[in-house]
Amino acid sequence: MGLDVDTPPVPDLPELDADAYDDVEVQGDEYRREEIEALLAEGAWEDAFEAWADETDLDEAEFEIAVDLGMFEEFDFFWDDFADRVGYHAPGIPEDWRERDLHPELDSWETVSGINASMAEFGESVSSTLKAEYIDWEAEYEAPEDLPDF
Repeated sequence: MGLDVDTPPVPDLPELDADAYDDVEVQGDEYRREEIEALLAEGAWEDAFEAWADETDLDEAEFEIAVDLGMFEEFDFFWDDFADRVGYHAPGIPEDWRERDLHPELDSWETVSGINASMAEFGESVSSTLKAEYIDWEAEYEAPEDLPDF
């Protein structure tokens, strides 16, 4: 489908223990957020956004809802040394969106689900772009030598 919109600003990454997220499990606590934030500003964010925007199923109205709700500002990216990857936490619209009257244009579970899925897809796009094109770090984790053979 594709989306022809301006790239949202790069988020300020939080200083937060990544294990605090329900959907994330990270070994270690060296998240390298300052370095990741610099790489995002150097072009990784825009590159990932353009790739995602070309493929997303979101339409402009749904995208504007996500922008209005500040969802792009709530992304978090961090280094997961154990898995040798860039981990991420994507924001989502909560289940009680209707009771909280979060946005006047938010009117169906289909829209909520579409936005939430698209935010996860964008997080994956940023993570993949960073790892493939911007990061050349080697994981420092070394498996113990006494692991059993399977």
